Amino acid sequence: METNLKNKTTALILSILLGELGIDRFYLGKIGTGILKLITLGGFGVWWIIDIILIATNKATDKDGNPLTQ
Repeated sequence: METNLKNKTTALILSILLGELGIDRFYLGKIGTGILKLITLGGFGVWWIIDIILIATNKATDKDGNPLTQ
């Protein structure tokens, strides 16, 4: 059983630069919420800011619930 760990720095950069398009969610393997975030332009900006905070404070996980690596 191989675990594909995602990098926190990469996720944070993607979230800051392209988070309104849901690219950070796609990177973390969360396709469904990535599409929703894309359609709503980052949840009208609110969801985008929340994701940046979650990633920066180590609260974000990948689709399998694994924490992001440093």
